[in-house]
Amino acid sequence: MALVAGIDSSTQSCKVLVCDADTGETVRSATSPHPGGTEVDPQAWWAALQAAVTAAGGLDDVEAVSIGAQQHGMVCLDHDGAVVRDALLWNDTRSASAAADLVAELGGPGAWAERIGVVPVAAITATKLRWLADSEPANADATAAVCLPHDWLTWRLSGSTDIGDVRTDRSDASGTGYFSAKSGEYQQDLLELAMRGRRPVLPQVLGPRDVAGQTASGAPLGPGAGDNAAAALGLGARAGDCVMSLGTSGVVSAVATTAPHDPEGLVAGFADATGRQLPLVCTLNGAPVLAATAGMLRVEFDELDRLALTAPAGAEGLTLVPYFDGERSPNLPDATGALHGVTTRNFTQANVARAAVEGLLASMAYCIDKISAQGVEVLRIILVGGGARSEAVRRIAPAVLGRPVHVPTPAEYVALGAARQAAWALSGRDAPPDWSFGVTATYEAEPTPHVNEQYDAARVLTLGQ
Repeated sequence: MALVAGIDSSTQSCKVLVCDADTGETVRSATSPHPGGTEVDPQAWWAALQAAVTAAGGLDDVEAVSIGAQQHGMVCLDHDGAVVRDALLWNDTRSASAAADLVAELGGPGAWAERIGVVPVAAITATKLRWLADSEPANADATAAVCLPHDWLTWRLSGSTDIGDVRTDRSDASGTGYFSAKSGEYQQDLLELAMRGRRPVLPQVLGPRDVAGQTASGAPLGPGAGDNAAAALGLGARAGDCVMSLGTSGVVSAVATTAPHDPEGLVAGFADATGRQLPLVCTLNGAPVLAATAGMLRVEFDELDRLALTAPAGAEGLTLVPYFDGERSPNLPDATGALHGVTTRNFTQANVARAAVEGLLASMAYCIDKISAQGVEVLRIILVGGGARSEAVRRIAPAVLGRPVHVPTPAEYVALGAARQAAWALSGRDAPPDWSFGVTATYEAEPTPHVNEQYDAARVLTLGQ
């Protein structure tokens, strides 16, 4: 039995899956935590990867490896390959004003959407580079190469110290703000715009099954992928599928054949891990909305679910706008959440729990609508992530989204997608291996459009517009 390894270096932890290359069956696995915060020394990712690999039995018997990881993180290297400063993660919003400046300097959001299919917001790498150039010019001068978390980890696994050997893939490159998923090419002038004239080395962009190097034991390294593209690969998502992930963030992505150009900047024109497109909308607020609500109510998650399911749709007029940590879709980094419609009659634990679930799901419905408006057909919704473990989320989602919702067997789909990519690189075939993707439960409910209308009205009040 040939074995392959898939690694998921997420915001919170590093997970390693060792799988059968032919079937995708997990043979062994392990995980190791990452430090918190929005600014992290990449060496912490490397230490977590080594710990997880060791706990998973090592990679000596593995014939190929690939890494999926959190997108957008800014990793700066000097000429010798040393890390210049701690990496800024996707959820670091200090570059919000830099994003606004970059949008204006190119001629507005429409110009960015047309050039690369992405309008810069604080999460995008290019905005973090502008922040670096303006706030830490000495570090910007010392930056000889810029890469992303999965690029850096793949490079470290290869054992190279030459910054010219750093590799990436289309999916992760498309989240930088200086790569066009449509053309498949870097836009060097946009990198220079972000870095105020500086032009650091960028990773070579590989094809979906190309080899990025070898491990110490000689196993080929796949090109890797951004976490959302890796998850779509692990789920076996196909054109028309919309993956809704409720993790640290809330993410909606749809596998498509055409690249979007959204001048609002909400729908990012990302690439997937198979050569297609992956239009994506991301919020800053995902499953932690449920955790915060459970904490405030002083209940466990099971009790939060029970409470939410005992309340009526619409929570008797109570609406939560879940912008707890600012927001990215819409682009409001300084926004805060709000609870609307409170009366002496409806201010109950059950209604607050229901409002939290409905508010989270209504924000996801908003994202799906934005993708559909780009001419992307959404035929099937696949719900994954930590939030998918919530019974209330599963049962209320089809009502708020107005469509059946498919929930696959819980699994580490980013790591599984990376493993599938590793098996693809190992095989050298034109298509990834046809793995089994587990049992999927389907949830259906009568649509509740009044919940979405209630949410839209509350959102407008929250934004003061």
